[in-house]
Amino acid sequence: MPETFDLVLANGILINQDGEGLRDIGVRDGRVAAIGDLSAASAGERIDCAGLHLLPGVIDSQVHFREPGPVHKEDLETGSRAAVLGGVTAVFEMPNTDPMTTTAGALADKVSRAAGRMHCDFAFWVGGSQDNVADVPELERLAGAAGIKVFMGSSTGRLLVADDQGVLAILKKVGRRAAFHSEDEARLNERKGLRVAGDPASHPVWRDAIAALRSTERLVRLAREAGAQVHVLHVSTREEMELLAGAKDVASCEATPHHLTLSAEDYARLGTKLQMNPPVRGAEHREGIWRGLRQGVVDVIGSDHAPHTLDEKAKPYPESPSGMTGVQTLVPIMLDHVNGGRLTLQRFVDLTSAGPARIFRILAKGRIAAGYDADFTVVDMKRVETIRDSWIASRSNWTPYDGRTVTGWPVGTIIRGRRVMWEGELATPSTGEAVRFW
Repeated sequence: MPETFDLVLANGILINQDGEGLRDIGVRDGRVAAIGDLSAASAGERIDCAGLHLLPGVIDSQVHFREPGPVHKEDLETGSRAAVLGGVTAVFEMPNTDPMTTTAGALADKVSRAAGRMHCDFAFWVGGSQDNVADVPELERLAGAAGIKVFMGSSTGRLLVADDQGVLAILKKVGRRAAFHSEDEARLNERKGLRVAGDPASHPVWRDAIAALRSTERLVRLAREAGAQVHVLHVSTREEMELLAGAKDVASCEATPHHLTLSAEDYARLGTKLQMNPPVRGAEHREGIWRGLRQGVVDVIGSDHAPHTLDEKAKPYPESPSGMTGVQTLVPIMLDHVNGGRLTLQRFVDLTSAGPARIFRILAKGRIAAGYDADFTVVDMKRVETIRDSWIASRSNWTPYDGRTVTGWPVGTIIRGRRVMWEGELATPSTGEAVRFW
């Protein structure tokens, strides 16, 4: 008697821990049940994936969906809609909301808001601050918590722990890997006078490479003193990559698509749309980040999706806010780099699925393997598309990649065996659940 599955993905090119090969995937009760030739199997739904690549579901471990707070630019529903339209199956959302996510009650409120509204699976970073140090061991282990996030340099919002004593106090309390925005606040304050009114190209002059390197040097030293594991978000300099290559005993790190794709030359074209913290810098830093990626220093790719409206971005620098959309464009931008020969498809999978699962100890995600959640990002590696603002589902409705033609495109997002997105259309109501951790 033939095996029976809820879903069979047939004839696809599977990328998993075994490498690349033509295989079918059988799904039962939201999990991978079988891999191989399932042509004789019975299925409630069978999707022909001939010519398509089946990747483990892409996990974006750094997004800002703004809820609660300034939801005129984004909320959990619109941000997660953008995620699944871009092939992302799970996100970790950041704590600099209003109110900030620094208490058990604030985290529970976010999880409650997400239930029945988010299209992808989710976890929420809890902000580490001077006020909640004693609560860190409890907060980082709550259901729905991705871990503790600390801002060593000021960015959007009021979360800031700038001094060594404050950072060390948090690191001595954490049991999980804590994430850090690493810029040196003292140097940022010293250099504010270098901002040029109306010139966003002065942003990386103000928030210079030394501010990032100095902070990351401090963080590595403090992590070793505390015996803690840290994760350096959105690395923006070649010098940090060189430092972090020698700090794998305590530090993992993230690169972003915008730091890998854009450079300071693009301020002339994009203006404040390119304004981010830490900044997009000169091409030598972009190449240094690529070198770190090729050398295996980079552990994950995260989008740092941080939307603002076009009206807000149109304010003259430095009144303009830092941030851009990114969750929906992560997959196509990085697949274009794969097709351009800058990384392999297997390395892309490691950076967006296996890497996050390994670094953050995610339970039953990050691989296509029996018993794991049936999360798949289905891509057409040959498809050529031009990214347009009109495709962006974020409430802010724009992307710095408007008009950019890419090769490689997400055609399907399947989460726990449900076809959530197919060929650019939402196929299932909001059924996102909290990510589970070891």
